[in-house]
Amino acid sequence: MFTVRMIQHIESQADVLSGQLMHRLETSHECCGLLQNVPAEELKRHTYEIYRNLSNWLTARTASEIEQRYVSLGSRRARQQVLFSELLFAFNATKECLWEHLEQDGLFEDPMELIGDLNLLHSIGRFFDRVSLGAAVGYEKVQRKVRESVMHIPAHSN
Repeated sequence: MFTVRMIQHIESQADVLSGQLMHRLETSHECCGLLQNVPAEELKRHTYEIYRNLSNWLTARTASEIEQRYVSLGSRRARQQVLFSELLFAFNATKECLWEHLEQDGLFEDPMELIGDLNLLHSIGRFFDRVSLGAAVGYEKVQRKVRESVMHIPAHSN
């Protein structure tokens, strides 16, 4: 189903990929609030875990497990006061670092493996779509709770 060689390569390069992503986030003006409000070690650990366990995320986890994980992450980032646009930028940067790394390492060159590679890339794309959607749901839950608590504050009587 998936190109085993490509998945193994990604997982073996998790540290490199995570480092490249952290550099991208640190040098980007699109996510300065993310870096101010979330400890760098937490970001690095989370991105490393995605890359290192990619085969598990793509083959063993259900859509609802991915959603549950990223609803929780979206809620956490909202509580950390990370802008939603910064959260989405980080997800997109995670995927872009992966694509660029695979292209640089020449893993798309063998035409006989193209179908397997396309299936893998499609699965990775679906995974990141689920990640973004789950995080959005969690983020919005926190935002709704904040709005509701502001609207239901009892008026002080003098």
